[in-house]
Amino acid sequence: MKTFLIIALLSGYFAIAPSAQIVKKDTALIKQIDSMFKTDQFWRKEFAKTQRKEKSVYSDETIQSKWEEADRINELKAKAIIKKYGYPGYDLVGGSSDSFWAIVQHCDDDIPFQEQVLILMKKEVDKNNADKENYALLTDRVLVGKHQKQIYGTQVNVDPKTHKATPFPLKYPKSVDKLRKEVGLEPLAAYLKSFE
Repeated sequence: MKTFLIIALLSGYFAIAPSAQIVKKDTALIKQIDSMFKTDQFWRKEFAKTQRKEKSVYSDETIQSKWEEADRINELKAKAIIKKYGYPGYDLVGGSSDSFWAIVQHCDDDIPFQEQVLILMKKEVDKNNADKENYALLTDRVLVGKHQKQIYGTQVNVDPKTHKATPFPLKYPKSVDKLRKEVGLEPLAAYLKSFE
């Protein structure tokens, strides 16, 4: 009887344990983020076409207004997601977590919101549940948006004539490559070269 009870308890444990460890991905949220990201990228790609002197079926005015409208709508949706879920990490939305970060990256008109996301994102990064490179990029974006010195050198200015990229002012210029390495970023010189 005792042996049967132990086996029953063990088999019950094994039946419960795996489901407790697996977090079910939210497919509805994944679809929503993917749709938001598609819109986010669409107008940016159309703008890039015009910059390369390629033909777009949209006028410059349409691209600008639709781009601004898409960013405004995405920002409202992103705020609702943050309010309901916190920062959506890999366990909840898989790779769409990176897409969500890109959407927040483009919420430049609301730096306090970006700062709120950074706090929530840091918790997920610490659990390897969000991308630390993306965290570094958003950190710098917020700092530059606040006219402060950036940490990782990810925000750059590209000269339109020479195509030479220079980082916005750095807080720790001597240790920037060490800081970049800690979050998985390539050395600053290689990063800047990629813009040329």
